Amino acid sequence: MEEGAAMTAAGPGRRTLYLAGDSTAAQKYASAAPETGWGMALPFFLRRGPALANHAVNGRSSKSFVDEGRLTAILGEIRPDDLLLIQFGHNDEKREDPARHTEPWTTYQDYLRQYVAGARARGARPVLLTPVERRRFDEGGSALPTHGDHPDAMRALAAEEGAALLDLQALTLALWDELGAEETKRYFNWTVSEQDNTHFNPPGAIAVARLVAAELLRRGVLSRGDVRRLDDAVPASWITWPRTPEEGA
Repeated sequence: MEEGAAMTAAGPGRRTLYLAGDSTAAQKYASAAPETGWGMALPFFLRRGPALANHAVNGRSSKSFVDEGRLTAILGEIRPDDLLLIQFGHNDEKREDPARHTEPWTTYQDYLRQYVAGARARGARPVLLTPVERRRFDEGGSALPTHGDHPDAMRALAAEEGAALLDLQALTLALWDELGAEETKRYFNWTVSEQDNTHFNPPGAIAVARLVAAELLRRGVLSRGDVRRLDDAVPASWITWPRTPEEGA
């Protein structure tokens, strides 16, 4: 079973937050634990109003997500007043892979426009999210940006289109810088067998989801009645990894 389309229960009349993105946001399953996408933690910060439909999938770029028909699937479901959260960049940077690579100021913006226009054509609201930052530090212990021009290209597009922007790249870079090189290991998928500086573990996913919820509130995308727990502890034990049919019950 492929990751994607993990959804919280949506009753009649409930607004839905659709999430289009990559592995940093995607639903993870038992075989991948403790790796955790921040989309798995976002419902902890949402009240009973908005539901979450997490369509983020490992390894996708703004281009490959469209080319595989995944945006079309979302646009076939999305309704007026729903939200479409759009976070891509990690895989758009991969020049060696023409199926995923996009150039920041041309094809990246062109593909993102398809998400923005598609949501608006259906009465939904697009929200652009710059890609979360990786864990990388210089010799002096300062967190380093790793995404090249892609975040700036998204910021420029948001301004051009008048779309809401959550600047996760800037927010996570500042958080990693504040925490420092050693402390940030507790937020990424660092295990005995793996030192992963891109993907999160439960504390990291919870921290990023908290940033997303707070920014959705600050930007007026969600109201105070839509969010919760912004100042409360969320235990890592709340994260669970369902099994796929292939893995068994």
